[in-house]
Amino acid sequence: MTDKTPSSSADTASEAPAPDETAGAPAPTKSEPTATDTPAPGAREAAGGSSAGRPTVEVAPGVYKRLTTGLGGFTLAIAACLVLVGVIYLITPRSNEEVLPTIDYGSQQWAMTTDAPYTVWAPAGLPATWRPTSSRINGLNGKGPVAWHLGFVTPSKHYAALEQSNEKASQYVHRMTNNKNPNGSMRVGGTTWTTYYRKDKKANSLARTLPDGVSLVVTGTAPYEELAILAAAIKPQPKKDAKLPAGSPPAS
Repeated sequence: MTDKTPSSSADTASEAPAPDETAGAPAPTKSEPTATDTPAPGAREAAGGSSAGRPTVEVAPGVYKRLTTGLGGFTLAIAACLVLVGVIYLITPRSNEEVLPTIDYGSQQWAMTTDAPYTVWAPAGLPATWRPTSSRINGLNGKGPVAWHLGFVTPSKHYAALEQSNEKASQYVHRMTNNKNPNGSMRVGGTTWTTYYRKDKKANSLARTLPDGVSLVVTGTAPYEELAILAAAIKPQPKKDAKLPAGSPPAS
């Protein structure tokens, strides 16, 4: 009796695909997952979200503290600085007065006494509480009238000035007093001075014109009583043997 059971080799041959069905077709391979294919934990949390549907962000404790308490600390520091500045402002002495420098007008007086074409008048014996702050000379170069301005801060902290010139009186006096209309007269040391008042500038003035044509004007914000003290103190300065006061710089 003959065994007709096909052999295993025959079975394998019959199950293999035909050559023309597999030619040129590469066998499929299974790709392995890589690091770039695996989402980061944070990405999974952002994509999936928390159980409540909101993303979860992890913050370091130090960062959390700065985020929650930094603004409050900054505000407290600024407030403390402002309080300190306010205290310093309150305890610091302040003054709105402009402090003018004290000058030595000795050289200007010497120059006027020596070179002016008229007898010069200057304060003599004025109290030390009258502080000289300005002195200007015009005209000593031979061009035009010669004028001398001498300004003071008075004991009451007002301003007073002695103005003198050989300019035509009708022009000079009106310009120095800022007024063309006198409002009266005042006797000072036996001499009559004409008084002027400029309301918008709050300026008082005393004026007189000498026989040689020189005009003297005492003017400023000081009251008439203080202007009278300056007017009484000015005296004529003789030209003979005029000397530069000791320690005075040459006139400019």
